[in-house]
Amino acid sequence: MTQPQTQAVQPKVTYTKGDIVLFRDVERFWLGLPGHTFVGRVERSWTNVHNGKLLYDLTELSGNRARAGIDPDYMRLLPATDAMHDIDTAPLSETDTGAMTPAAVAWLRQHLGQDSSALPARP
Repeated sequence: MTQPQTQAVQPKVTYTKGDIVLFRDVERFWLGLPGHTFVGRVERSWTNVHNGKLLYDLTELSGNRARAGIDPDYMRLLPATDAMHDIDTAPLSETDTGAMTPAAVAWLRQHLGQDSSALPARP
């Protein structure tokens, strides 16, 4: 008796302008070359007239470089909840800001309008 094989299947996702995505330069990846995975922002979508495939134009955020014709099979949405997790779960009752991540501390400073490293005293 053979065990059924499982394979991760990504659902079809339609990306919209402004979405932050992780994308892979598939040719660089399969050739084993470095620098094949990037973070990008979706700029627009369009349909390839030769094969009818929906493609995306992105801005590669690390170098502000335009990347055209990206296949969505090699893109993954980077959810805001993941990016904001450290802030959302910051131990606000801690008086020691060292217990928080730098992003959480920066957000609190901006939100509270404080320049010092100390959190406001609890009432």
